Amino acid sequence: MELNPATPLHVIDGPILLRLGAAAMIGLALGLDRELRGYPAGLRTHGILCFTCALMTISAIALHKQMGGEGNIDPLRVFEASAAFTGIIAAGIIVTSRGRVRNLTTAAHVWLTAMIGIACGAGQWPLVVSAAIVAIVMLTALRLVEDRWLDPREPR
Repeated sequence: MELNPATPLHVIDGPILLRLGAAAMIGLALGLDRELRGYPAGLRTHGILCFTCALMTISAIALHKQMGGEGNIDPLRVFEASAAFTGIIAAGIIVTSRGRVRNLTTAAHVWLTAMIGIACGAGQWPLVVSAAIVAIVMLTALRLVEDRWLDPREPR
C-alpha cells in the first residue's frame, strides 16, 4: 500500500493554528447563546463541531495539495461529510411533544456553526467574519425583539 508522505511536526504554523483557533472560538461564542438559554446543544457541542469542520477542511485541502491534485481526492467532499454528520446531531436535538416542535433554532444553529467551521478551515476570513456577525446579530438582536414584542405564551 502506498501512502502520501507524512507532514513533519515542525510544519505546524500560524495559519493552521489561526484557522483552528478561530473556528473553536467562534463555535464557543455561538454555543454560548444556546448554553445560556438552557438548550441541549451548548458550548461544547458548538465548539467541537465548528473546530472539527475546520480540521476536516484543512486536512482535505492539505491532502489535495499534497497529492498534487492527482487521484480521487476531492476537498468538496468535506461538505458532504459535514452535512451528514451535522444532520445526525441536529436531528437528535429536535423534539416533538404534544404537537409542538422544539429546538429547531438550535438544530439550525448547529448547521450554521458547521458551515462557519468549514469557512475557517478554508481560510475564507471575510466570509467567516460576515457569517459570525450576522449569526450573533440574529441570535441576540432577534431574541430581544421576540422578548419585547412577541408574547412568549403564544406558540411560534
